[in-house]
Amino acid sequence: MDAIHQQLQETLQILHRKALDADGILDSLQQAQHGKFTAVFAADSGFTTSAKRFGPYIEEIAKDWQAIKTLPEEEAKTALPPLVKKIELALSTLSQFQTSLKK
Repeated sequence: MDAIHQQLQETLQILHRKALDADGILDSLQQAQHGKFTAVFAADSGFTTSAKRFGPYIEEIAKDWQAIKTLPEEEAKTALPPLVKKIELALSTLSQFQTSLKK
């Protein structure tokens, strides 16, 4: 489990940096009267957070990870798949967002 936690920490650091960049761009777009949406992710995405920026979602992922770290190993293994799904969704959405800006 230590290797998994190390990998999750590294991935969260990457997510955090990408979210900060994306949120800055979203702030600029909103100030220019663009980007009219109510949430980054749909209600059925697996996140309990609903926000117009990526940061709160990354915070939710970090809190989930911290909670998993306190669980016994068997429970932690059961709790990992939903966390990994959130991470994958966040990474792919951030990547798509960056790609859409380059076009």
